[in-house]
Amino acid sequence: MNKEIKIGDRIIGEDTPVFIIAEMSANHLMDYDRAVAVMKAAKEAGADAIKIQTYKPDTITLDCDAPDFQITQGTIWDGTTLHKLYEEAYTPWEWQPKLQKEAQDMGLIFFSSPFDLTSVDFLEEMDIPVYKIASFEINDIPMIKKIAKLGKPIIFSTGIAHMADIELALKTCKEEGNENVILLKCTSSYPCPYEDMNLRTITNMKDTFDCVVGVSDHSMGSAAAGAAVALGARVVEKHLTLSRADGGADSAFSMEPQEFKEMVDNIRIIEKALGKVTYELTEKQAREREHSRSLYVAKDMKAGEVFTPENVKSVRPAFGLHTKHYEEILGRKVTKDVSMGTPMSWNLVE
Repeated sequence: MNKEIKIGDRIIGEDTPVFIIAEMSANHLMDYDRAVAVMKAAKEAGADAIKIQTYKPDTITLDCDAPDFQITQGTIWDGTTLHKLYEEAYTPWEWQPKLQKEAQDMGLIFFSSPFDLTSVDFLEEMDIPVYKIASFEINDIPMIKKIAKLGKPIIFSTGIAHMADIELALKTCKEEGNENVILLKCTSSYPCPYEDMNLRTITNMKDTFDCVVGVSDHSMGSAAAGAAVALGARVVEKHLTLSRADGGADSAFSMEPQEFKEMVDNIRIIEKALGKVTYELTEKQAREREHSRSLYVAKDMKAGEVFTPENVKSVRPAFGLHTKHYEEILGRKVTKDVSMGTPMSWNLVE
């Protein structure tokens, strides 16, 4: 897989800034103006991109009350049907080109997760620069194949994926000549308990699949996102809402604007702090070495006196002989009169 992925005007790779995605999902609460406000909040918080979801209730599921279509898995959505949930959560298609224009005017990269073949066609008419495959669609091979043929970058969430699911999705992309793939470590639990996140998988995912990796984080707060960056995530996706108190299908595990900004700021700090692998000292560190240890005369001495633990010591600062010579010097004689505080040098030793 390619080690650098170009999305819009951004390059995502090992030595580029982390690509931060604000996921709107259902947090527009079926209000277009609120959707625009969420995007503005994302921009002001420092996000690079805004992501929406493209489906209609009838393209993602069936309007059916049978047991299979009831939500009963112990989620925050239990007690309703899939169709009713998606009626509340979907983003009206007539909004989407307008939202794209609003986002572009703000300087945000705008893209979406399609959930069926018709939504891919719709998004392709909008010429979005990247496609996101949601966790629950990673086994929709016809849709992945259709998207891969377009040649655009594809971001996969892996929240419900077995290893075989990831391998098949990537194999499908490769067979269509598309190696512009990013894998996101994800745990499909809303909100996600920290102990279920297993972020160390990010490092293994990068090594195993030899691709750009990131995290789709449904946990509360920003600690996990920061840890993911430290482990090699080059993409971070988090849900954003104006206020959790406003409710909505995804509000319970979404960040508020100030929280999102703090996360972005912390990620930028972490990037700087991670730096590179080096044992070289900075100029400031090199100067600080002067406050390290070295050997000094610890008492006034007359010529011919013997060096002992009482009159030669390892102390700060570091202008004398290296401390590794301490035992070589003990028992030998000083060549001349010296006063306490004289840095040791070989010309003082007989």
